[in-house]
Amino acid sequence: MKKFELLKRSGGARRGVFHTVHGDIQTPVFMNVGTSAAIKGGVSTLDLKEIKCQVELSNTYHLHVRPGDKVIRNLGGLHRFFNWDKPILTDSGGFQVFSLASLRNIKEDGVTFQSHMDGAKIFMSPEISMQIQSNLASTIAMAFDECPSSVAEHGYIDRSIERTTRWLYRCKREMDRLNSLPDTINRNQMLFGINQGGVYTDLRIRHMKQIKELDLDGYAIGGLAVGETAEEMYRTIEAVEPFMPADKPRYLMGVGTPINILEAVDRGVDFFDCVMPSRNARHGNLFTSEGLLNLNNNKFMEDPLPLDVKCDCPVCRNYSRAYIRHLFKAREMLAMRLCVIHNLYFYNNLMQEIRDALDGGYWQTFKEEKVEAFSRRV
Repeated sequence: MKKFELLKRSGGARRGVFHTVHGDIQTPVFMNVGTSAAIKGGVSTLDLKEIKCQVELSNTYHLHVRPGDKVIRNLGGLHRFFNWDKPILTDSGGFQVFSLASLRNIKEDGVTFQSHMDGAKIFMSPEISMQIQSNLASTIAMAFDECPSSVAEHGYIDRSIERTTRWLYRCKREMDRLNSLPDTINRNQMLFGINQGGVYTDLRIRHMKQIKELDLDGYAIGGLAVGETAEEMYRTIEAVEPFMPADKPRYLMGVGTPINILEAVDRGVDFFDCVMPSRNARHGNLFTSEGLLNLNNNKFMEDPLPLDVKCDCPVCRNYSRAYIRHLFKAREMLAMRLCVIHNLYFYNNLMQEIRDALDGGYWQTFKEEKVEAFSRRV
């Protein structure tokens, strides 16, 4: 059986299923971001099951710093550590190395940098990233890459992607070695490669042609949603998509708004992740079927309606806008928890609706209606 089955297409949009050792992933899918093996806002893995989460995403760099990947390995791996029996994707730590570290030194061997927590010197290389992710025993590991700014100078990004390609070959060799060891927790760990190239379509295409030669389990488009316009992002996806293997899942890293997701699905993307739904929720900004809702507004002080009248999440079934707004004003932690649950349910349910639209043959109509609705404010 193929790991990825493409079940149906509607224009550029794809409906598929990805088979993993920890269960099948129905695509398109949104991965719920639990950076340090927890969703910020007090949401547990038990909650994630109730709100339709298929895949949890954790961060290699953060877990390496605390509590330590060897601690997690000794406790049986991430799945056992935080009680989750569905797929987990771990990112490589590359983005954090290049975005959080104030001092770093990039060489062919890897990157030396200071921890954002205590200033301790850390060295990260393709091999070390793979070893950390093997200790975490995630379902899908991401390759270690350099993450230049999407609008960096053409010559710099050209040199950067050549290094990223060399690093990818090292990641593949090390993962093959680790998966062959008898004491590796997850010997079926998968590897996704990452396409870089900023907003330069010539570099994106050339890099994609290079890395697809490795026949990896999946391919990501990295280095977007970091300062370029939405139009530039869509143009980049359109340029690189024809060169991505059709029989492998495509992952757009760190994206994004509901409209971004709809537009990217329409351009052939299968996997998404973003901190936006949980981060916005913690500040009272909610996604609803009728558009964006800012719960801090005075007009919701006596509003008896749920956050979203069309939502079936446990929060909307039980609490009013007025009550949750009161929790924010009273600085009760429950406010953040309830709003994060709602926003993540909204995203997970949106993906289910996208899959239903693709299955039912009404994708284009669905997409147009949703883009219009999500452009409004409540």
